[in-house]
Amino acid sequence: MSLEVQIKGNKIFAPLKGKDLVLTPEELVRQRYICRLVNHYKYSLDQMEQEKKLTESKRGTGRASADIVIWRSKEEKQKKLNPIIVIECKADYITIQSEDYYQGQNYARFANAPFFVTTNEKETKVFKVNLEVTPKTLSNEILDIPTAKEAISSDKIKKLLSQTKAFERDEFSKLLFQCHNVIRNNDKLSPEAAFDEISKILFMKIRYERNPDEDNIFTLKQFERQETNYEKNIRPVNIKRNGPKDDIPYMDYWFELTKDEFEEDDLFDANEKIKIKQGSFKEIVKKLQKYNLSTTSDDVKGIAFEQFLGGTFRGELGQFFTPRTVVDFIIDVLDPQEDEIICDPCCGSGGFLIKAFEYVRDKIENDIRDEKDKVNKAFDESDSSDEKLKEISNEILHQLGKETQIRKREEQETAIKNDKFISRLEKLSSSCIFGTDANPRMARTAKMNMIMHGDGHGGVHHRDGLLNVNGIFENRFDVILTNPPFGSRVEKSLLITNADRITDEERIKKYKSIYGEKVYKSAMSQIDNNIDKPVLDTLHIGKEGMSGLTEVLFIERCINLLKPGGRIGIVLPEGVLNTQNLAKVREYFESTAKLILITSIPQDVFMKSGATVKSSLVFMKKFTEEETKLWDTYTDDANKLQYKKFEEELTELTEQLAKRGADAPTAKEKKVMRQRKSDIEETIKKEVRRIVKEKFDYEIPIATVEKAGISSTGAVIENELVTIEKEYTPYRIENNLWNESKPDFKYIWSTSTSVVERVKNGQNSQKLED
Repeated sequence: MSLEVQIKGNKIFAPLKGKDLVLTPEELVRQRYICRLVNHYKYSLDQMEQEKKLTESKRGTGRASADIVIWRSKEEKQKKLNPIIVIECKADYITIQSEDYYQGQNYARFANAPFFVTTNEKETKVFKVNLEVTPKTLSNEILDIPTAKEAISSDKIKKLLSQTKAFERDEFSKLLFQCHNVIRNNDKLSPEAAFDEISKILFMKIRYERNPDEDNIFTLKQFERQETNYEKNIRPVNIKRNGPKDDIPYMDYWFELTKDEFEEDDLFDANEKIKIKQGSFKEIVKKLQKYNLSTTSDDVKGIAFEQFLGGTFRGELGQFFTPRTVVDFIIDVLDPQEDEIICDPCCGSGGFLIKAFEYVRDKIENDIRDEKDKVNKAFDESDSSDEKLKEISNEILHQLGKETQIRKREEQETAIKNDKFISRLEKLSSSCIFGTDANPRMARTAKMNMIMHGDGHGGVHHRDGLLNVNGIFENRFDVILTNPPFGSRVEKSLLITNADRITDEERIKKYKSIYGEKVYKSAMSQIDNNIDKPVLDTLHIGKEGMSGLTEVLFIERCINLLKPGGRIGIVLPEGVLNTQNLAKVREYFESTAKLILITSIPQDVFMKSGATVKSSLVFMKKFTEEETKLWDTYTDDANKLQYKKFEEELTELTEQLAKRGADAPTAKEKKVMRQRKSDIEETIKKEVRRIVKEKFDYEIPIATVEKAGISSTGAVIENELVTIEKEYTPYRIENNLWNESKPDFKYIWSTSTSVVERVKNGQNSQKLED
C-alpha cells in the first residue's frame, strides 16, 4: 500500500514522528517527499528520521538539523552508523539558492553522507558530497539518489555518484533545436509548423509529469511497448472518464489526453492532430525521456526556451518579440507589486508577462526569506527546545508564505486541499497574470514560455485582445504592459460571432464562482449582447469612426481594462503622438488618463524584428474616480461659460435654420449659417479644451535615448534606458504617482514589532484576521 499525505485542518501527519504537526508549506513539501521516498524509492520508514539533529546546539549559533536523513538499512540506523542521504526541504514558494546548498553541505558533512538533496517540490537537486577532503564539500550535481535496493550495493552507489547531471541551459536549448530538426528533416514542415509540433509534444510531456502515478510514462520503453500492443490490437486503457477512443495510435492517444488536460486554456482545436510521423515522434521521446521539466530550474528551462524561440521564429513572427531591454525598462518603471493584477492583451510569446511574473516573484521570495530569517534567529536565540515554542515558530512561518484572504469557493483550483490558505506565489501564478493573443501559435508559445519560467500560464488565452475572456474584463487590472501590432486596421466587417462566446456550462459556473455572477455576466455582455455586430463598436474610438488602427484601438482597450488609478506601459509608433489626423484620438485619451512618461527610443531597436517604424515607450495612468469627477466638472463649467458667450448668436442661427416657407433663408444663406454655427462650436470646443487642460495641469516627463541596449543587428550595446529608469523612479516616488492603485497589502508579522519577542518568549502568535 502506498504512503499518502494526511491533512486535517491546519495539521499534517508526520509518519516519521508518529504525530500531527502544524501544516506549514515547508512541512507539506517534506511529507510529500517522504511519501515519494517510500513509494518510488522503496525506503522503509524505519530507516529514515525527520529533523535529525547533527550538531549540538549552542546559544546564538543555531542548530544544524536535517529535514530528512536516510540510512542504508534500519540496522545501520539502530547502530547509529553514518547515513547515506541527507535531505533539505524548502517551501514551494522559496527558490532554492546557493546558500541553501551550503546549509545542506554542513548537514551532510557532519553526517558523513555521500548524497545530499535539496527540494522545494518544483525543483529537486541532488549533489555528491566529497568525503575525501576536509572540509567535506559539494561537488557536481548528479542525476539521482539511489533506491533502497541500490543503497546496499557499493557498486551501484559508486556508479550513481559518478553520473554528473548535464541538463544545463545550453544543452536544453540544443536539445530543443535537435527535436525541431528531426521534424523538419523527416516531415518536411516549415520552421513554424515544426515548432507547433514541438509545442504539442512539450505539453504532452508536462501533462505526464503532472500525473506520475499513471501507467503512461513518457519514455521510449513505454512507447515501444505500446507500439507492440497496437500491432497486436491491444489498445490503451482510458485514464479519464471522457478520454479518447481506444482505436487510435498511441501518440495520438497521448495527445488527446493532453488536449483534455488543457481544455480550458483553448490551446488546441477540437480536431487538432499530431502531424508528424510516428518515427519522428519516437525519436523525440527518446531525446526528451531523461529530462524532467518539472524538477528542472525555471532559469534553465526558461532561458533555454527563449533561445529556442529566438532561433526558430523569423520574418513575420519577429513582431511577437519585444527586445528584453525594452521589456525590462517598462516593468522597472511600472514596478508591479504583490497582489496587483497584471495583463498584456497582445502578449505574443509572453515576454512582458514572464518578466512581470519574475519581478513580483522575486519581491515575494525576498520578503519571505528576510522575515523567515528574523523568526529563525529569534527562535535560535531563545535557547529552548520546548515543542510549544517550536509550534509557535512554525505557525508564523506558515503565515509568512500564505495569502491572508481565506478562499471560500471550492471551485478555486489554487486552494490547497483542506487548507484555508494558498501560498502567495500560487496566488501570483493563478490569479494575477493574464494575457491574450489572437494568433493561436503565439498563445500556445506564451503558455509554454510561462510554464518554462515557473508557470502563471492559466490566465493566458487564444483570443482577440479587444474582446473579454476569463478574467480579462474592464476596470480589473492594476498594471498593463503591451506592444500592440502596428499599422494594421480593424474593419467594420470584423464581427463578433457565436464562436467568440463561452458556452461550456462547467466553465461558466467556475468563472461565476471566481469573479461573482454579476461581474462575470456584465463582462461577457460585451460579447453576448453584440453578436453579429462589429468589434469596432465595442470601443468609443471605433464606434465614433475616429480610427481603426490597431495601435490606437488597443490604447483605449488597455485604459478600459485598467482599474481607476491603474497604470500602463505601451510601445507605440511615434505618429500616434504627433500626427494631425489622430488629434481627436489624443484628445479623447487626455480625458481618460494622464501621460506620466514618454521615452523615445532609436529606430534600431526593432529593426532585427523587421519593424522600421520609430517608436516611443508611453506610460499612462488611468484617472482615479476623483480625477474623473474633476475633469468632468472642469469640462461642464467651461462649456457653460463658453456657450454663454455665444448663446444669443447660436440661438438666432438655430431659429433661422429651423424656419420653413417664405420666411426661410435661401439655400446659400443656410450654408453660410451652418458653417458659422460649426465654426462657433469648434471655437467653443477648443477653448473648453484649453481651459480644462490649464486647470488640469501636470508634468509630463519626456526623454530621448540614442542607445537602448540592442543594435539593428541584435548585438548588445550600451543601454541608456537604465539611466532613465534610475532618474524616473525617485521622481515618481516623490510625487506619489502609484499611490492610488497600490493595494494596502500588509502582514501582521511584517508590521508588528512584537513578533520576534513572541517567538523568544514562547507566547501564542497573533492570529491573522480574515
